[in-house]
Amino acid sequence: MGRNTRKRRTPLATKAIAASAALALGGGGLIWANFYASAHEENPANQTKAAGAQIATIQCPDVGQKLTKVPKRARRGVDRELANLDKQISEAYARLASTRRAQAGDPGFVNNAILGPLKSKRTAALDRIGINIRRVGGKAPDLRRFAGCRGMAANPNTNDGNAGGGQNGGGQNGGQDQGQNNGGQNNGGQAGNGGQAGNGGQAGNGPVAADFIKIEDVQPNSRNLPNGLAANGDGGSTGSFTTSCGTNENENRNSDNVIVAPGVSNGAKHQHDYVGNQSNNAFASDEDLANAQTTCQNQGDKSSYFWPVLRIQDGSQDIDQGQPGGGQDGNVGKIVEPAEAQLKFVGNRTSDVVAMPKALRIITGDAKAFTNGLNNANTSWSCTGFEDRQVTDKYPICPQGSSVVRTSNFQSCWDGQNIDSANHRTHVDFVEADGSCSNGFRAIPQLQVRLVYDVQAPQINNGQVQNAFAVDSFPEQLHKPITDHNDFINFFDEDLMNEMVQCINSGEDCQ
Repeated sequence: MGRNTRKRRTPLATKAIAASAALALGGGGLIWANFYASAHEENPANQTKAAGAQIATIQCPDVGQKLTKVPKRARRGVDRELANLDKQISEAYARLASTRRAQAGDPGFVNNAILGPLKSKRTAALDRIGINIRRVGGKAPDLRRFAGCRGMAANPNTNDGNAGGGQNGGGQNGGQDQGQNNGGQNNGGQAGNGGQAGNGGQAGNGPVAADFIKIEDVQPNSRNLPNGLAANGDGGSTGSFTTSCGTNENENRNSDNVIVAPGVSNGAKHQHDYVGNQSNNAFASDEDLANAQTTCQNQGDKSSYFWPVLRIQDGSQDIDQGQPGGGQDGNVGKIVEPAEAQLKFVGNRTSDVVAMPKALRIITGDAKAFTNGLNNANTSWSCTGFEDRQVTDKYPICPQGSSVVRTSNFQSCWDGQNIDSANHRTHVDFVEADGSCSNGFRAIPQLQVRLVYDVQAPQINNGQVQNAFAVDSFPEQLHKPITDHNDFINFFDEDLMNEMVQCINSGEDCQ
């Protein structure tokens, strides 16, 4: 576990995203503007109430990312408690969103009625995490210091101070993001806007107009090309391997996440599309996954590929309208199946790649990036015909005849030992700027997932968005595009994995 203490690098060059920290209150704040129309006046009471109105969501320390040395025998119990922490935040957010009038009359309401009780619940869960670790002889850190949460304003500063490192030059979704002049990563106060549901929005928790940008307004070459599309250096592995697993035509979905919340139903609080492995749920063992059916054309690929569903907020609903992971967790609207789902593995610019181990788990992006900051954000949005223009903190508005594109380029350096890690990140890494792996890590085939959606372009009028689309998210993440993420569990059989490696290292393009 020694490598888990090394300094982590962020997968994005985010100077432009950080620049968007100067945010404007969006259309979702209209109801608050009515409550506090005189917020600009000199009356201190009015100012206090107006400040309280800006609390749009809840920000808590992400304890899971801080636990890098959990003994393997304690991980199941720790993961359950981490899922419990997520549930507590979701419940507190729901109370925050449903008590706006009480907050208007009492400046201390949020602290006393929501954040205080949440801290007490979190303290108990954190204590149980410590007990799980110590029970198997591990050393538990002081976790109580992470119990406190705070209200997050409608115009938060998303620059966490670690967002500028990036992987630019490495092709891991590097480069700068555009669109900061269109309102930035605007929370918009949508948690209190019941009217948002009337125009197809997310029942009051996003998205809002400032979450969108016309793709024509994004500068070309705003993000580096993915590794494998960029020029390869001497000794690089230039081939590729494409696996065809469909677009989830059979609508295999659930709101579990067997990687971060094994054994916990609705551990993700949002729906995932699954292609490939057909047995992925919270309770699936590696044996279950290894013996599962697969939608992949090559039956030697039983890997699980999964991502948050995309929904259209046009007033229609899906079958999970009143269910956990759906309407109960703020995810409303009609789920849209991708028109295309391209799964491609490419090589390394400086070296050959080695085979991935069976059951290797990789998460790219951060489902909590809106409240966590940008350290692990790794997402890309664009439009067909405009894919040299890519954004991270915006959903694209595509012109007629163009489709929405989501791209995820995974970590492609592996520690050579572990198929997972306590925080599900430190066993894999992104390449350095020159394309190489550091810290003794080894290059593995890089998974690139490209999803294409045929959706009607949203319309923005008077600060309101009509026919919006958005990815599912944890409730308190407000369906921000920056929270997009993608998951992979490797279950290629040994022969097919070796064929993939041979194709990539020999410069062939195979499928």
